[in-house]
Amino acid sequence: MRKKDQSVERQARADAPPATPGIIEVAPDIFQFRGEKPSSHVYVIRGQAKNVLIDTGVAAGFSDIKRHLSELGLRVKDINLVVLTHEHFDHIGAAAFFHPTAVVAAHRLAANKVELQDEFVTFHKYRDELSKPFWVDIWMEDGSIVDLGNHTLYTLHTPGHTSGCMCLYEPEEGLLFTGDTMFAGGTLSEISVGGNVSDYMNSVQRLSHLKVRKICPGHGRISDTPEEDLPKAIGYAQSLLGDCKMFFEAFIKTRQLQDKIGSAFGFWKETQKPW
Repeated sequence: MRKKDQSVERQARADAPPATPGIIEVAPDIFQFRGEKPSSHVYVIRGQAKNVLIDTGVAAGFSDIKRHLSELGLRVKDINLVVLTHEHFDHIGAAAFFHPTAVVAAHRLAANKVELQDEFVTFHKYRDELSKPFWVDIWMEDGSIVDLGNHTLYTLHTPGHTSGCMCLYEPEEGLLFTGDTMFAGGTLSEISVGGNVSDYMNSVQRLSHLKVRKICPGHGRISDTPEEDLPKAIGYAQSLLGDCKMFFEAFIKTRQLQDKIGSAFGFWKETQKPW
Protein backbone atom coordinates (compact mmCIF):
# COMPACT_ATOMS: atom_id res chain seq x y z
CA MET A 1 0.00 0.00 0.00
CA ARG A 2 1.37 3.44 -0.93
CA LYS A 3 2.14 6.00 1.78
CA LYS A 4 -0.59 8.31 0.49
CA ASP A 5 -3.18 5.52 0.66
CA GLN A 6 -2.01 4.57 4.16
CA SER A 7 -2.37 8.19 5.27
CA VAL A 8 -5.90 8.40 3.84
CA GLU A 9 -6.84 5.15 5.56
CA ARG A 10 -5.46 6.35 8.93
CA GLN A 11 -7.39 9.62 8.59
CA ALA A 12 -10.59 7.73 7.72
CA ARG A 13 -10.17 5.60 10.86
CA ALA A 14 -9.57 8.72 12.93
CA ASP A 15 -12.70 10.40 11.54
CA ALA A 16 -14.87 7.30 11.95
CA PRO A 17 -17.28 7.18 14.91
CA PRO A 18 -16.26 4.95 17.81
CA ALA A 19 -17.31 1.30 17.61
CA THR A 20 -19.49 1.62 20.67
CA PRO A 21 -22.07 -0.95 21.74
CA GLY A 22 -25.49 0.57 21.25
CA ILE A 23 -24.49 2.81 18.31
CA ILE A 24 -24.96 1.75 14.69
CA GLU A 25 -23.80 3.91 11.79
CA VAL A 26 -26.69 3.69 9.32
CA ALA A 27 -25.16 6.02 6.71
CA PRO A 28 -22.61 8.87 6.72
CA ASP A 29 -23.50 11.17 9.66
CA ILE A 30 -26.61 9.12 10.48
CA PHE A 31 -26.59 6.93 13.59
CA GLN A 32 -28.96 4.69 15.50
CA PHE A 33 -28.89 4.54 19.31
CA ARG A 34 -30.28 1.13 20.15
CA GLY A 35 -33.23 1.27 22.52
CA GLU A 36 -33.79 -1.35 25.21
CA LYS A 37 -37.38 -2.45 25.88
CA PRO A 38 -39.70 -0.69 26.33
CA SER A 39 -37.82 2.22 24.75
CA SER A 40 -37.71 2.92 21.03
CA HIS A 41 -34.51 3.40 19.08
CA VAL A 42 -33.21 6.96 18.71
CA TYR A 43 -31.72 8.23 15.44
CA VAL A 44 -29.23 11.09 15.18
CA ILE A 45 -28.47 12.95 11.98
CA ARG A 46 -25.40 15.15 12.09
CA GLY A 47 -26.22 17.88 9.60
CA GLN A 48 -24.27 20.76 8.14
CA ALA A 49 -27.00 23.22 9.04
CA LYS A 50 -28.42 21.55 12.17
CA ASN A 51 -28.39 18.29 14.12
CA VAL A 52 -31.59 16.26 14.34
CA LEU A 53 -32.86 13.64 16.73
CA ILE A 54 -35.63 11.32 15.52
CA ASP A 55 -37.58 10.13 18.59
CA THR A 56 -36.14 10.20 22.11
CA GLY A 57 -37.09 6.90 23.73
CA VAL A 58 -38.32 6.73 27.32
CA ALA A 59 -37.37 9.33 29.93
CA ALA A 60 -35.24 6.83 31.85
CA GLY A 61 -33.02 6.35 28.79
CA PHE A 62 -31.89 9.97 28.61
CA SER A 63 -28.55 9.25 30.32
CA ASP A 64 -27.74 6.68 27.61
CA ILE A 65 -28.62 9.17 24.86
CA LYS A 66 -26.40 11.77 26.50
CA ARG A 67 -23.51 9.29 26.69
CA HIS A 68 -23.92 8.18 23.07
CA LEU A 69 -24.03 11.78 21.88
CA SER A 70 -20.78 12.42 23.73
CA GLU A 71 -19.20 9.43 21.97
CA LEU A 72 -20.08 11.10 18.67
CA GLY A 73 -18.60 14.40 19.82
CA LEU A 74 -21.99 16.00 20.45
CA ARG A 75 -23.67 17.52 23.48
CA VAL A 76 -27.35 17.70 24.32
CA LYS A 77 -27.40 21.38 23.40
CA ASP A 78 -25.95 20.52 19.97
CA ILE A 79 -29.28 18.92 19.02
CA ASN A 80 -31.23 21.63 17.21
CA LEU A 81 -34.37 19.75 16.24
CA VAL A 82 -36.23 16.77 17.74
CA VAL A 83 -38.74 15.09 15.42
CA LEU A 84 -41.24 12.68 17.00
CA THR A 85 -42.70 9.94 14.80
CA HIS A 86 -45.82 9.68 16.99
CA GLU A 87 -47.15 10.34 20.46
CA HIS A 88 -46.43 7.16 22.44
CA PHE A 89 -44.40 7.32 25.67
CA ASP A 90 -41.61 5.05 24.38
CA HIS A 91 -40.84 7.55 21.60
CA ILE A 92 -41.37 10.91 23.35
CA GLY A 93 -40.35 10.26 26.97
CA ALA A 94 -37.01 12.09 26.92
CA ALA A 95 -38.13 14.98 24.69
CA ALA A 96 -38.48 17.35 27.65
CA PHE A 97 -34.73 17.12 28.37
CA PHE A 98 -33.92 18.57 24.94
CA HIS A 99 -36.56 21.29 25.01
CA PRO A 100 -34.48 24.01 26.71
CA THR A 101 -32.20 24.22 23.64
CA ALA A 102 -33.96 22.34 20.81
CA VAL A 103 -37.11 22.78 18.77
CA VAL A 104 -39.56 19.85 18.99
CA ALA A 105 -41.67 18.84 15.98
CA ALA A 106 -44.41 16.24 15.37
CA HIS A 107 -47.37 15.73 13.09
CA ARG A 108 -50.21 18.02 14.16
CA LEU A 109 -52.43 15.12 15.33
CA ALA A 110 -49.67 13.82 17.57
CA ALA A 111 -48.73 17.35 18.65
CA ASN A 112 -52.26 18.05 19.82
CA LYS A 113 -52.26 15.00 22.11
CA VAL A 114 -48.86 15.90 23.53
CA GLU A 115 -49.96 19.50 24.02
CA LEU A 116 -53.01 18.38 26.02
CA GLN A 117 -50.95 15.86 28.02
CA ASP A 118 -53.39 13.13 26.98
CA GLU A 119 -51.85 10.31 29.00
CA PHE A 120 -54.65 7.93 27.96
CA VAL A 121 -53.26 8.12 24.42
CA THR A 122 -49.54 8.42 25.20
CA PHE A 123 -49.76 5.43 27.61
CA HIS A 124 -47.67 7.14 30.31
CA LYS A 125 -50.15 6.27 33.07
CA TYR A 126 -50.92 2.82 31.70
CA ARG A 127 -47.23 1.83 31.73
CA ASP A 128 -46.52 3.79 34.93
CA GLU A 129 -43.76 5.69 33.12
CA LEU A 130 -42.24 8.96 34.21
CA SER A 131 -43.69 11.91 32.37
CA LYS A 132 -42.11 15.35 32.20
CA PRO A 133 -44.40 17.84 30.40
CA PHE A 134 -43.21 19.53 27.22
CA TRP A 135 -44.87 21.08 24.19
CA VAL A 136 -44.45 20.70 20.46
CA ASP A 137 -43.07 23.81 18.75
CA ILE A 138 -43.73 22.81 15.14
CA TRP A 139 -46.95 21.10 14.11
CA MET A 140 -45.99 19.32 10.90
CA GLU A 141 -48.09 18.23 7.96
CA ASP A 142 -47.64 15.61 5.27
CA GLY A 143 -44.98 16.81 2.87
CA SER A 144 -43.04 19.02 5.28
CA ILE A 145 -39.32 19.27 4.46
CA VAL A 146 -36.34 19.52 6.82
CA ASP A 147 -33.14 20.65 5.04
CA LEU A 148 -29.96 19.82 6.96
CA GLY A 149 -27.51 20.80 4.25
CA ASN A 150 -26.00 17.34 3.73
CA HIS A 151 -29.32 15.51 4.22
CA THR A 152 -32.97 16.31 3.51
CA LEU A 153 -35.91 14.75 5.35
CA TYR A 154 -39.39 14.54 3.82
CA THR A 155 -42.32 13.85 6.14
CA LEU A 156 -45.11 11.43 5.29
CA HIS A 157 -48.24 11.25 7.40
CA THR A 158 -48.78 7.50 7.90
CA PRO A 159 -51.77 6.96 10.21
CA GLY A 160 -52.76 3.46 11.23
CA HIS A 161 -50.86 2.56 14.39
CA THR A 162 -52.07 5.94 15.68
CA SER A 163 -53.68 8.89 13.92
CA GLY A 164 -50.55 11.02 14.34
CA CYS A 165 -47.94 8.60 12.98
CA MET A 166 -45.34 10.05 10.65
CA CYS A 167 -42.44 8.56 8.67
CA LEU A 168 -39.34 10.44 7.52
CA TYR A 169 -37.73 9.77 4.15
CA GLU A 170 -34.15 10.62 3.23
CA PRO A 171 -33.97 10.10 -0.56
CA GLU A 172 -30.21 10.57 -1.09
CA GLU A 173 -29.36 7.52 1.05
CA GLY A 174 -32.74 5.87 0.49
CA LEU A 175 -33.52 5.72 4.21
CA LEU A 176 -37.04 5.41 5.59
CA PHE A 177 -37.47 6.13 9.31
CA THR A 178 -40.73 4.39 10.12
CA GLY A 179 -41.22 4.70 13.90
CA ASP A 180 -43.95 2.15 14.70
CA THR A 181 -45.60 2.29 11.28
CA MET A 182 -43.57 -0.65 9.96
CA PHE A 183 -40.80 -2.97 11.14
CA ALA A 184 -38.24 -5.20 9.42
CA GLY A 185 -39.77 -8.18 7.69
CA GLY A 186 -42.87 -6.20 6.76
CA THR A 187 -44.34 -6.53 10.24
CA LEU A 188 -46.89 -3.91 11.26
CA SER A 189 -47.52 -2.70 14.77
CA GLU A 190 -50.80 -2.98 16.65
CA ILE A 191 -53.76 -0.73 15.96
CA SER A 192 -53.59 1.56 18.95
CA VAL A 193 -55.91 4.25 20.32
CA GLY A 194 -56.79 6.64 17.49
CA GLY A 195 -55.53 4.30 14.77
CA ASN A 196 -57.47 2.17 12.30
CA VAL A 197 -56.88 -0.59 9.78
CA SER A 198 -58.03 1.21 6.63
CA ASP A 199 -55.62 4.10 7.29
CA TYR A 200 -52.86 1.55 7.90
CA MET A 201 -53.56 -0.02 4.52
CA ASN A 202 -53.32 3.32 2.74
CA SER A 203 -50.13 4.27 4.60
CA VAL A 204 -48.12 1.16 3.69
CA GLN A 205 -49.28 1.42 0.08
CA ARG A 206 -47.92 4.97 -0.06
CA LEU A 207 -44.60 3.87 1.41
CA SER A 208 -44.25 1.13 -1.21
CA HIS A 209 -43.90 3.78 -3.96
CA LEU A 210 -40.71 5.21 -2.46
CA LYS A 211 -37.19 4.20 -3.52
CA VAL A 212 -35.97 2.77 -0.23
CA ARG A 213 -32.64 1.06 0.49
CA LYS A 214 -33.01 0.69 4.24
CA ILE A 215 -35.95 0.68 6.63
CA CYS A 216 -34.99 2.21 9.99
CA PRO A 217 -37.79 1.29 12.42
CA GLY A 218 -38.47 2.39 15.98
CA HIS A 219 -37.93 -1.15 17.29
CA GLY A 220 -36.07 -4.23 16.11
CA ARG A 221 -33.41 -4.51 13.44
CA ILE A 222 -32.72 -2.26 10.46
CA SER A 223 -33.87 -3.85 7.21
CA ASP A 224 -31.82 -3.72 4.02
CA THR A 225 -34.46 -5.66 2.07
CA PRO A 226 -37.26 -3.09 1.67
CA GLU A 227 -38.16 -4.53 -1.75
CA GLU A 228 -39.27 -7.67 0.12
CA ASP A 229 -40.61 -6.07 3.29
CA LEU A 230 -42.91 -3.44 1.80
CA PRO A 231 -45.02 -5.93 -0.23
CA LYS A 232 -45.21 -8.13 2.89
CA ALA A 233 -46.48 -5.13 4.87
CA ILE A 234 -49.22 -4.53 2.29
CA GLY A 235 -50.20 -8.19 2.42
CA TYR A 236 -50.29 -8.11 6.20
CA ALA A 237 -52.47 -4.98 6.16
CA GLN A 238 -54.85 -6.65 3.70
CA SER A 239 -55.15 -9.73 5.91
CA LEU A 240 -55.66 -7.51 8.94
CA LEU A 241 -58.48 -5.70 7.16
CA GLY A 242 -60.04 -9.04 6.22
CA ASP A 243 -59.80 -10.28 9.82
CA CYS A 244 -61.54 -7.13 11.05
CA LYS A 245 -64.38 -7.60 8.57
CA MET A 246 -64.84 -11.22 9.72
CA PHE A 247 -64.82 -10.13 13.35
CA PHE A 248 -67.51 -7.48 12.86
CA GLU A 249 -69.66 -9.79 10.74
CA ALA A 250 -69.52 -12.38 13.55
CA PHE A 251 -70.21 -9.64 16.10
CA ILE A 252 -73.30 -8.42 14.20
CA LYS A 253 -74.64 -11.97 13.85
CA THR A 254 -74.14 -12.52 17.59
CA ARG A 255 -76.02 -9.31 18.38
CA GLN A 256 -78.84 -10.28 16.04
CA LEU A 257 -79.05 -13.70 17.71
CA GLN A 258 -79.12 -12.09 21.15
CA ASP A 259 -81.96 -9.80 20.04
CA LYS A 260 -83.98 -12.79 18.78
CA ILE A 261 -83.41 -14.81 21.95
CA GLY A 262 -84.17 -11.79 24.09
CA SER A 263 -87.53 -11.12 22.39
CA ALA A 264 -88.45 -14.84 22.44
CA PHE A 265 -87.98 -15.05 26.20
CA GLY A 266 -89.71 -11.75 26.84
CA PHE A 267 -86.59 -9.90 28.07
CA TRP A 268 -87.53 -6.43 29.20
CA LYS A 269 -86.27 -3.61 27.05
CA GLU A 270 -86.43 -0.01 28.14
CA THR A 271 -88.81 1.93 25.97
CA GLN A 272 -88.20 5.51 25.01
CA LYS A 273 -89.79 7.90 27.48
CA PRO A 274 -92.34 10.33 26.01
CA TRP A 275 -90.79 13.34 27.76
